[in-house]
Amino acid sequence: MKIFNKEYIRQFLTNNPVITRDVNKKVIKQFKPVSYRWTHGATDYHLGDGHLIHSIIIAMRYKSCVCLGSGGGFIPRIMTQARLDLHDTEITDGNPDINYGDIGTTYLVDACNGVGGVVDYDDPQSFFRYQFIPKFIKDTTENAYFNYFVKKDIKIDLLYIDAGHSYDDVKKDFELYSKLLNPKGMVAIHDTDERYQKEMVITEDEKEYYEFFDGPPKFIRELGPEWKTFDFFNTGIHPSKPQSTGLTLVQRA
Repeated sequence: MKIFNKEYIRQFLTNNPVITRDVNKKVIKQFKPVSYRWTHGATDYHLGDGHLIHSIIIAMRYKSCVCLGSGGGFIPRIMTQARLDLHDTEITDGNPDINYGDIGTTYLVDACNGVGGVVDYDDPQSFFRYQFIPKFIKDTTENAYFNYFVKKDIKIDLLYIDAGHSYDDVKKDFELYSKLLNPKGMVAIHDTDERYQKEMVITEDEKEYYEFFDGPPKFIRELGPEWKTFDFFNTGIHPSKPQSTGLTLVQRA
């Protein structure tokens, strides 16, 4: 007996299904890795630092989860899965509707402007949006903050920052959205491991548009004593396996 359902992880969380037909028109179902899952150290059967996000939501009984930027919808689908798992394990009660019940909501904010990479969930029929039904806000994080979250008086349990990666972008997202954190809320900031980034090899064709993600680690170093941080960096521990670009958890001291 195992805790993890490896096939569920492979078919729903770390991959998107691709349906094709052979010459006899027989349906063939294959699976394609979720875009940018590798930045989380994830594989077909391993969620990488997505395990941390799932565990935090489960342990803290979080309901209101906000993801700023994503790439392939990897983290927000785990947020939704964790909220569903809380209900299935009889920790939360009531209506388990993904967005309009009693188990909370997953919000995804992404302008889909190509900065930092191309997303596939701009299509409402994408597997991620069809299967996990996030409340998707196609706009900048700043505009979404003032004209959605503030206006609707939405409070946040878990905030995941993975949108603009410049120092100014990360600082702005943190300073704005942290104002909405519930007392026991938490912030997760992605791409904070400087060693990973320094060691990463970039192909020649990528160099002209590759953006070095120096903003997240620089911002983390400058957080004041009112915040406590914990870094999850696994670069070099198992060099022959995928490793995370770094995840830092932040909570009020």
